[in-house]
Amino acid sequence: MPQRRYLYQGRILNLAIEDEKFEIIEHKDAVCVVAEQDGKILFVRQYRPAVGSDTLEIPAGLIEDGEDPIEAARRELAEETQLTGDFSYLNSFYVSPGFCDEKLHVFRARDLRPASGTPDDDEDITVEWHDPREVLEGARAGRVQISASAMAGILFHLSAYAADQ
Repeated sequence: MPQRRYLYQGRILNLAIEDEKFEIIEHKDAVCVVAEQDGKILFVRQYRPAVGSDTLEIPAGLIEDGEDPIEAARRELAEETQLTGDFSYLNSFYVSPGFCDEKLHVFRARDLRPASGTPDDDEDITVEWHDPREVLEGARAGRVQISASAMAGILFHLSAYAADQ
């Protein structure tokens, strides 16, 4: 049985050494929402200290203790954008399984309508609608920094669009 020694235990992550050779981050699971309307995706722009830059992301956040992923997705979309909609589950994946156990659950939201949500105190978010192809091109050219969740959202949107044609 593997042995883990904890170097740090925090609010959203733990840092451990397994069998004295593997550095592992235990991280709460998260959700993200591909909110679609008129061929565009809803993005949120915010400054991320870890990368020292603004990033373009899709609404996302951690799953709270005892919360189902769909509940977290609804809450995060409302908190970050003041919207809700009809949700469907798309997929889930490990963000970086080489060193982290965080799993990201991806949802689609359509038929958007106003909702009430309380933004987190530490978030300064700008809500923006973009053509996903333009965002992907901007990321390829280095004009915009995107997150893994934004990349997943763009690819899901484009694959669904292709399937609908």
